[in-house]
Amino acid sequence: MTRLWNEPSAFADEMIDGFVAANGRYVRRVPGGVVRSTVVPDGQVAVVIGGGSGHYPAFGGLVGQGLAHGAAMGNLFASPSTQQVQSVANAAHRGGGVFFSYGNYAGDVLNFDAAQDRLRAEGIACATVTVTDDISSASIEERHKRRGIAGDLTVFRIAAAAAEAGYDLGEVERVARLANDRTRSFGVAFTGCTLPGAEQPLFSVPEGRMAVGLGIHGEPGIDETDVPTADELAELLTGRLLAELPDGIDSADGQKLVPILNGLGAVKYEELFVVYRRVAALLQEAGVEVLDPHVGEYCTSFDMAGTSLTLFWLDDELERLWDTPVDTPAYRRGSVVAAAQDERAASVEDTAAIPAASAESRALAPVAARAVAAASEIVDAHVDELGRLDQIAGDGDHGIGMQRGARAARAAAQHAAELGAGVGTVLAHAGDAWSDRAGGTSGALWGVILRSIGETIGDDDAPDAIGVAAGVAAAARGVTDYGKAEVGDKTMVDALVPFSTELTIAADSGASLAHAWAAAAEAATRAAAATAELLPRMGRARPHAEKSLGTPDPGAHSLALIATAIGELLAESTGAPDAADASATPESTERN
Repeated sequence: MTRLWNEPSAFADEMIDGFVAANGRYVRRVPGGVVRSTVVPDGQVAVVIGGGSGHYPAFGGLVGQGLAHGAAMGNLFASPSTQQVQSVANAAHRGGGVFFSYGNYAGDVLNFDAAQDRLRAEGIACATVTVTDDISSASIEERHKRRGIAGDLTVFRIAAAAAEAGYDLGEVERVARLANDRTRSFGVAFTGCTLPGAEQPLFSVPEGRMAVGLGIHGEPGIDETDVPTADELAELLTGRLLAELPDGIDSADGQKLVPILNGLGAVKYEELFVVYRRVAALLQEAGVEVLDPHVGEYCTSFDMAGTSLTLFWLDDELERLWDTPVDTPAYRRGSVVAAAQDERAASVEDTAAIPAASAESRALAPVAARAVAAASEIVDAHVDELGRLDQIAGDGDHGIGMQRGARAARAAAQHAAELGAGVGTVLAHAGDAWSDRAGGTSGALWGVILRSIGETIGDDDAPDAIGVAAGVAAAARGVTDYGKAEVGDKTMVDALVPFSTELTIAADSGASLAHAWAAAAEAATRAAAATAELLPRMGRARPHAEKSLGTPDPGAHSLALIATAIGELLAESTGAPDAADASATPESTERN
């Protein structure tokens, strides 16, 4: 369990602040995470890693000389937002381009890719290699779908070593991809992990049993067995990994590798050493030459009791790069000559400007802000339910992630309206705040939804049913283009597309916005409930597809809840925000 916290929603930020305060010789705080506090040579490729917090020493603990130049650090078990990634990358960039690496999770891919696109638009060269080392999360034929766990370390370290050696961006990408191709991991757990403020762990394992093939975000394992002896566990982990050799390696005999026995948070070092004793013997029996064995905590899952084994198969180039000295807050190898401290201060982003808007749009901006507030209130009311739904086959953080995002969106929308923004700008600001604060897949997609609606509606005219329907249609296209999900994949798209379709049909038939929205919300609710009979084809729930049968998708369910809540608000606000009421003042709308 987690014992020490103040406000659960502030835990990640307070943790990062304390981490920086304790490690100023290595890192400095920037918006979105940390970068090296030491001088980096101009022209060197910047290696930027990242992911959700709760995995220490990944990711901030791996920033320092010889390893990462920066880490984007999201909320607990939630990917950093696009804005956070972009901010860290800009702070770390020294003219040689930015190389991104992170675990292969949907939210991380969405947000890092979006940040990469923004950086390229600024003229900064970028490249990415996602880590796909977990053999339990997909078959060898679908290796590109595998998630990244403790094997992150090998890819991060090789990429950073190449950057230190003067490799250009293309060459850093090449050797990082080679390192990923030669890394395999497999993990088990004896208990789940409990996030700050939560009363129950994200998943549980019966007494005397062990989850096999788990993830690092509280995802349950793909199998379950009795708890073995230490030697039997070593044999399970080593046997599974030796059964899948990287391409180009026909036999383990005579090969060189680095083994990494990783504790996931609550298994003690002494226990790990007992397990590694047998791992070492098994590798010797297989004819492997072991170099630089690692036993300890390299990628944890908060307080989870579990362990994973990673095997990193070397060639001559990888072995040479692996010998690069490293000095970071949590990971040190060899002897590093300390670089001078970098005295440059972190840049602070300017507050987004409020563009001019028509009187009609400004008058209805408070209604848009109240709609965002209604979304926040309904999420608050159902936060525990959303977490339980997500816990069935995911990582259980959908509720708290939606809550963080919706609350931030509410504050941003209210602030923009108070500054005289139009409806479009209110929604765009809300979308940016939701995405930035929530992180993760849902944060990114709700950012797309609100911004798409806002940009379509704009600030010139009072939005009517047809205009709002067009905005929602743009949002649906944006989500499917951005997230790559389709109807039937068991995601929020399964509720969003029917909602958009019904809204457009009703608006085109002449219905008022309130009536059209109510009909669309009913369609979304029916569609969300129907996802209970689907098998997930995307996201963290995919490796546990069968476990989700009978349970609706949490993203689709939360979208339906929000649509219904906003529909009730529109019904109470007689006709607003139809064009017929464009002349209404905020005060008269409030009275209605």
